[in-house]
Amino acid sequence: MTDSRANTPSVVERTRLVKTGAPVVAAHFLRETAAFVLGEGAIVLVPRAGEARNVSVHDGAILASAADAKRIVTGGDDGKVVATDAEGESTILAAGAKQRWIDHVAVGPAGALAWSAGREACVRTAKGSERTLEVPSTVGGLAFAPKGLRLAVAHYNGLTLWFANAQSEPERLQWKGSHLDVAVSPDGRFVITSMQEPTLHGWRLADRKDMRMSGYGARVRSLDWSVGGKWLATSGSTQLILWPFQGKDGPMGKAPRILAPAEVQVEVVACHPKQEAVAVGYADGLVLLVRIEDGAEVLARKGAGAPITALAWSATGAALAVGAEDGEAGVIDLG
Repeated sequence: MTDSRANTPSVVERTRLVKTGAPVVAAHFLRETAAFVLGEGAIVLVPRAGEARNVSVHDGAILASAADAKRIVTGGDDGKVVATDAEGESTILAAGAKQRWIDHVAVGPAGALAWSAGREACVRTAKGSERTLEVPSTVGGLAFAPKGLRLAVAHYNGLTLWFANAQSEPERLQWKGSHLDVAVSPDGRFVITSMQEPTLHGWRLADRKDMRMSGYGARVRSLDWSVGGKWLATSGSTQLILWPFQGKDGPMGKAPRILAPAEVQVEVVACHPKQEAVAVGYADGLVLLVRIEDGAEVLARKGAGAPITALAWSATGAALAVGAEDGEAGVIDLG
């Protein structure tokens, strides 16, 4: 932590510390139970009251995870897609006959979920029906639109938009380069991809007009929408970068808001579900809570050496889960 933050308000003392024993690759909440996804095939469940417990989920590494209010869906290098609930009960949803790695997973409206292996993306509805789509190259990321069964699939040289419950041909949005993570705005008007180079690319879906969001020092590995979708918070710099999406043109022709500068890289961002605020995790273990309106900061975790690799808010915003590369984790009570 820099000297300039010596007098920053702090909530560090409200943290329940958790030692997971392995690098944390993601964090989620199942109602009031925090869940830390470990790269080594397990999930650590931390209920608000009671002991933390380690649940073995995959026979190998967990490569991707996503969650809704009831379950965490994980994909592993064992070729399985698994759902795990707050009680630690796991159900295998799919097991590839070819044992291909499940690279990405996504949860969508009405209990739908999606996963990918290589060039194939699969969507399953809550009723159990499945459809598979092959895209031009290895899938880089998956995201559902907020309404309907529409999946955005990032890949090399662009993006594919697929209505998985319709017979119409998928739509391709072209832009040269390797497109990785993908995010659809909460109002469904914009779709954004992070790229292999340090930049974002986006499209306004009403007219397919594209936009570039550049100026990063490193590849953007974390992005999240603020409550109501007014801002897109991103990593990839030594400060929190927020792109404005309030108007009909989104960030086209506009500069981002830049907050919470530091001496090290921002690794993970997570927007508060109820307020215009962002949890920001840095490469030295520092975590700040940043208010978008005026940039006010609250110290949530002191810089402790290992990079922050996971942040997640509870649905009410009363708790924040924090995970680091060295397996150190914690749940901060903000209620």
